[in-house]
Amino acid sequence: MIDVSTHYLGMKLKNPVIASSSTLTSDVDDIIKLEKSGVSAIVLRSIFEEEITLETNKFIEDAVKEGYDENLFDYYDKKVKQTNVNNYLQLVSDAKKAVDIPVIASINCKSNHEWIYFAKKIETAGADAIELNMFFLPSWSKRTVEENEALYFDIIDKVRKQVTIPVTLKVSHYFSDLSTMLLKLAKTGIKGLVLFNKFFTPDFDIETEKMTQNYVYSSPQDIALPLRWISILSAMLKKENITNCNLVASTGIHDGKGTIKQILAGADAVQIASTLYINGFEQVETILDELKAWMRKKNYTSLSDFKGKMSYDLGSNPEFFERTQFMKNFDAEK
Repeated sequence: MIDVSTHYLGMKLKNPVIASSSTLTSDVDDIIKLEKSGVSAIVLRSIFEEEITLETNKFIEDAVKEGYDENLFDYYDKKVKQTNVNNYLQLVSDAKKAVDIPVIASINCKSNHEWIYFAKKIETAGADAIELNMFFLPSWSKRTVEENEALYFDIIDKVRKQVTIPVTLKVSHYFSDLSTMLLKLAKTGIKGLVLFNKFFTPDFDIETEKMTQNYVYSSPQDIALPLRWISILSAMLKKENITNCNLVASTGIHDGKGTIKQILAGADAVQIASTLYINGFEQVETILDELKAWMRKKNYTSLSDFKGKMSYDLGSNPEFFERTQFMKNFDAEK
């Protein structure tokens, strides 16, 4: 008997494949299809602080151009935020009613603004957990590294004071001391870390000389970065005896092979999105079939039989996790 169940945020999941936050998880019909496809949990599309701010600012900017006093729009500012939050709360409620698998709400944080206090309402709407999707691009030279990193802990603290459901954190690799920062975050009381974000990537159209977006989907090669850091961090958490912070791998997981690699590195689960856009919802069944076939071949009966087997501390060549430059050849066994 092959058992592919796992645990995440105190919840038992039937398998390690979670549908990541995306437009696919913003519609209840698609959420139902995702559950039928076999995913073990859903991360709803994020409510974006940045989108709400941009919507408000655009309206006020246009109104000011027409001669209105911008000081008159405090009410509109609050109304836009409330409308967006109410729509999101409805999505949480509708999703919970529609599926039996865990529904994880996602808040895309850009600042420690008061709107994060809506986290309590998200809990009341029925979310099983909250994923804080946080990233502050280190491009603002007037803000120090310490100030930039302090925002993470401020937001985590404020959200955790509002809710009793588990809080997990999805982050990027943009830190000056990534290993130290990840370890500090794991000690805040959050119940999980998701490594790493897939970002909007600007590109240039050289014909129109305008900015466009490109590389919307991840590729299987993108697994390299989270694979390295899941392996390193899983070993660090064991060394520090931190047992209440799960690790989830995200970005670059397109098939069963990628899922297996991340569990070998020490991940409790994986999040997928790009492969669903590219291959359809049926890709979930393909991933699970590949995982089970590999486990049978290796005589593994549960994920715990091989989880972390190739983490930084248990792998046969831990020095390769530290290597940053190519040597004379690419053979890691030599």
